[in-house]
Amino acid sequence: MEEVTEAVNNLSVNDSHKKNRIQVSNTKKPLFFYVNLAKRYMQQHNEVELSALGMGECFLLHDFAMKLRDASVLWGQSIATVVTIAEILKNNGLAIEKKIMTSTVDIKDESRGRPIQKAKIEILLGKSEKFDELMAAAAEERDDAEGDEQS
Repeated sequence: MEEVTEAVNNLSVNDSHKKNRIQVSNTKKPLFFYVNLAKRYMQQHNEVELSALGMGECFLLHDFAMKLRDASVLWGQSIATVVTIAEILKNNGLAIEKKIMTSTVDIKDESRGRPIQKAKIEILLGKSEKFDELMAAAAEERDDAEGDEQS
């Protein structure tokens, strides 16, 4: 019985953690969709985790990327997008950087029948001290702009 209780407690901790995670894709949504979603998650959970997987077979792309001198080719556009989202939130005074984690993960490649390594980044951001104040000011500006349009 103790094992079941422990498993349920661990499950709720993990579920809570996933509720504030944004997994960024390189093509599915525009940048500011993710920025606005991150703001909403920080309002609800006080922090947000941005996560992305890069391109597969990074070692094969190294020479090509170095010729272009473009790190986003090596890392994958979704990783560059996660970094950009974090920088926008930090530069606007909304977030503080709590933790950055990088790793590689093995993903099974069905076409080749073998695993390939993908770069992974996770950035944990917390609300800045001025987050609530800045968000309230932005909401007030939106309300004023909407009032002007209706006049």
